[in-house]
Amino acid sequence: MAKKNRKDRKDAYFIEDKDPIHSLMPYMLPNRTDNEAVLSETVDMTEVVKYIEKKNADNPEFKYTFFHFITAVIGKTIALRPHMNRYYSGYRLYERKEIILTFVVKKMFTDNSAETIARVYIDRDSDLSPIEQVHSQLEKIIYSVRKEKKQDSMTDKMDILLKLPRWLMKIVIGVMRRMQENGTYPLSLQKDDPYYASVFISNLGSIKMNADYHHIANWGTNSFFVTIGEKKPMLFAKADGTVEVKDGLKLGLTIDERIADGYYFSKSLKLMRKLFENPELIDEKVMSEIDY
Repeated sequence: MAKKNRKDRKDAYFIEDKDPIHSLMPYMLPNRTDNEAVLSETVDMTEVVKYIEKKNADNPEFKYTFFHFITAVIGKTIALRPHMNRYYSGYRLYERKEIILTFVVKKMFTDNSAETIARVYIDRDSDLSPIEQVHSQLEKIIYSVRKEKKQDSMTDKMDILLKLPRWLMKIVIGVMRRMQENGTYPLSLQKDDPYYASVFISNLGSIKMNADYHHIANWGTNSFFVTIGEKKPMLFAKADGTVEVKDGLKLGLTIDERIADGYYFSKSLKLMRKLFENPELIDEKVMSEIDY
């Protein structure tokens, strides 16, 4: 965890980056979208399928899904690899205090159904495992959205903005951008803004889609976007050079390359692969170390 500093923000600690290259990059390439590093990872889901079947063997009312597992893996990876929880704003580097995962929930799978923003928090100090934290929070979110027909408060706030005349909306949004840059953007807005998150996840597999890439945004502080493809039979190479068909899934990862170097990203991916190969590790506490 980073040390306290007078330059800290409400949501993050200031990080003094002593690497000359990374220190200059925010001035040379100031926008987050100028610094996108795009990674694609195909994961073997064989052990994960067995793990999810075992979790659901007792027929819980709210079933465990691949999305629960993948979200928990991302949360644990960020917890153990904290540079993945960093962002640049106002030409300075910060490390987010909380681990926040955001995604869109479709209220119903119809063309005209509305969408709502959901947020899951990973508590590093909780006795609950990452997947139990994700499962319990998602159960409440899905119930409130699909059963009680509730709408997230960010959507309500956007509805208010849309009532403004265009000239005034441009001024308001411009002021909000300036507040984001100097660290005065209110927590009341941050807590509902999907782009104030450690990672934004798009579960495209749930709608039978695949995409290796999704852009990150200059709005907010989100430096990490993950797309989840559809689980389907794929070819995997064996050590002897032959191939076999297994259940596989593609992950697309878009990262602001300024928050860490390539070696750090590589080791973070190695940790994620370890969790997919040994899914029972996600049942341990968030900060339990893993040999990878």
